[in-house]
Amino acid sequence: MKYIVILCDGMADEPLDELGGKTPLEAARTVNMDSLAKLSEIGMVRTVPEGMAPGSDTANLSVIGYDPKEYYTGRSPLEALSIGADMAPDDVSFRCNLVTLSEEEDRYEDRHVLDHSSGEISTEEAAELIKALSEGLKREGYEFYVGTSYRHLLIQKKGKVVELTAPHDILTKRIGEYLPEDKVLRDMMVKSYDILKDHPVNVKRRAEGKNPANSAWFWGAGTRPALMSFEKKNGVKGAMISAVDLLKGIAVGADMDNIIVEGANGGLDTNYSGKAQAAVKALTEEGYDFVYVHIEAPDEMGHQGSYENKITAIERIDEKIVGPVRKELENAGVEFRMLILPDHPTPVRVRTHTSDPVPYLLYDSRKAVKTADTYNEKTGRQTGIFEEKGCCLIDHLLEKN
Repeated sequence: MKYIVILCDGMADEPLDELGGKTPLEAARTVNMDSLAKLSEIGMVRTVPEGMAPGSDTANLSVIGYDPKEYYTGRSPLEALSIGADMAPDDVSFRCNLVTLSEEEDRYEDRHVLDHSSGEISTEEAAELIKALSEGLKREGYEFYVGTSYRHLLIQKKGKVVELTAPHDILTKRIGEYLPEDKVLRDMMVKSYDILKDHPVNVKRRAEGKNPANSAWFWGAGTRPALMSFEKKNGVKGAMISAVDLLKGIAVGADMDNIIVEGANGGLDTNYSGKAQAAVKALTEEGYDFVYVHIEAPDEMGHQGSYENKITAIERIDEKIVGPVRKELENAGVEFRMLILPDHPTPVRVRTHTSDPVPYLLYDSRKAVKTADTYNEKTGRQTGIFEEKGCCLIDHLLEKN
């Protein structure tokens, strides 16, 4: 038996007037998911434990079977594992976003967050900007690390975990009241604007009509995590397919292998087909029992507030991942169980994460379970069992309960 999770980051949403009261998932043309729905268990699951922030970190830990209340130590430490940053037990890591702030105001604190991802800046451009920050903000005990796209890291030796605000939670808002209380972090953010605003990379981006990456933004502080081995915990050999350092870091922490797909970038135009092919090959040729395929695009489109692009992302997942994976595994004569779900909602109305339950679809190639004709938030609520503890869902997939 083989197992596969297709994790559609931020796919769940709210009914929208622009879509006639439908959610983007309801409005999207999802021929393959709806075909599976006629043969699958569909339900709702709460992936974010009560009292915890609805981040992709806590939610994906939950889906992959690690109770965030037990294992979560912060978002950025998981990303640090992915990029190989050396962290001692008393070090603290911070996510360093390259963001777009408004530029017409005189004072830094009066600026507004216009884009938490700087137009999904390329990793190559971002690396030049992080180099400039490393040189311009150099101080003892702090070190920058290049990640992917707009997502990077700052490691503080013998640091202290402090409360910080995620930039995607304050889009369009004045940043003054959300800046760090920690003076060093605050000063570094203020100075980062002076370093980056007229950097050649940003001059070129403005000329091309793109958002400049004109400030660093620190958030997601935490200490080094210690996850139990996924294989020892579940008795299956697992692999991760994702373009996002957070998910790669979870895999490293759980002793899972990361499968790198060329052209996978975490954006709307990621290599969907490449991810599907890699997943099938891992399960049929490379000896893996479990593959976790993570697709970031729906979440990014939710943060951008674009229901049109979110629908496009969902339709591409359906056409280029769900359909081909099912077809190829069945053609190979493989018995498999496939779990499809978001980690959390990212409603286009609010442009950030919420902790509402999400719909899941569980398909078993050996047996049909008639529940609904479509897969979406509505049928999940109408037909499915409501599971309070998301970290138990993986046990259900693996038939451990």
